[in-house]
Amino acid sequence: ASRGLGDVYKRQMLAWAFPSMYCDYHTHTPLCLHASGTPQEYVQAAVRAGLREYGISDHAPMPGEPFDDWRMKQADMPAYLDWLTEARECAAPHGLTVRSALECDWFPGIEPWIEHLQGLHAWDYLIGSVHYLGEKEEFDNPHRMDFWHRTDVEDAWEQYWERFRNMAASGMFHIMGHADLIKKFGFRPSGDLRRYYEPSLEAMRETGACLELNTAGWHNKCGEQYPDGQFLKMAAEAGIPLTISSDAHRPEDVGRDFKRAGELARQAGFRHLASFQGGRMKLFPLPGI
Repeated sequence: ASRGLGDVYKRQMLAWAFPSMYCDYHTHTPLCLHASGTPQEYVQAAVRAGLREYGISDHAPMPGEPFDDWRMKQADMPAYLDWLTEARECAAPHGLTVRSALECDWFPGIEPWIEHLQGLHAWDYLIGSVHYLGEKEEFDNPHRMDFWHRTDVEDAWEQYWERFRNMAASGMFHIMGHADLIKKFGFRPSGDLRRYYEPSLEAMRETGACLELNTAGWHNKCGEQYPDGQFLKMAAEAGIPLTISSDAHRPEDVGRDFKRAGELARQAGFRHLASFQGGRMKLFPLPGI
């Protein structure tokens, strides 16, 4: 009986030390050219949000520069590593753990470049994301809406999910970023969307990839988290691990909507969340379970 009370007391103390017990693994820095804030401001925001871990995962450089105008350049990597170091120094007095990562774009044939990025640092995890279709078509950029004016929605979804599935099957990434980002502006094909979801979820299950519940979708045109509730439920049924993230581009976005996301994850059937250190995943109870 005393041991049980001790366990309860320990959980209460942990809940006090880390009020939310969440990890926010998808955040950015000004080096990507479309984010703002200093390491200290992001750390302070993470502390206010009660996070247990704050992960920095800016848009990774791409070959063939200039590639676009919203990511780090290859020459920025030393500055990025300095940014990570400064964040850790700011976080240390607060007992906040800072994780290092990159958000990498997936293209056909990109594997050698991802291997190059993997070797640049001892990353805790890598996020794989799809932001482009075709050769170099941006579908989620509000300044490139011409894409949707000349594109068949069903064809775009077919392309997106084929690319997402191949990314998951590569086994090169720990976390699959904003899984159904293709819906960002509200464009969806008709019919049962499981025809897109099932192959990607099977690829994730086979490679052990973690799914991201990204809260940024609530603040975009689609008005819905990434991925949608059906995808989340299917992922939980398939035993795919989950992490919750904000995709923060400003300090005030860190940990945004996590309580709402946690409840959604519980409703979908998840009971644990994933954490990462040195490329290894561990599970911890979903807050409130």
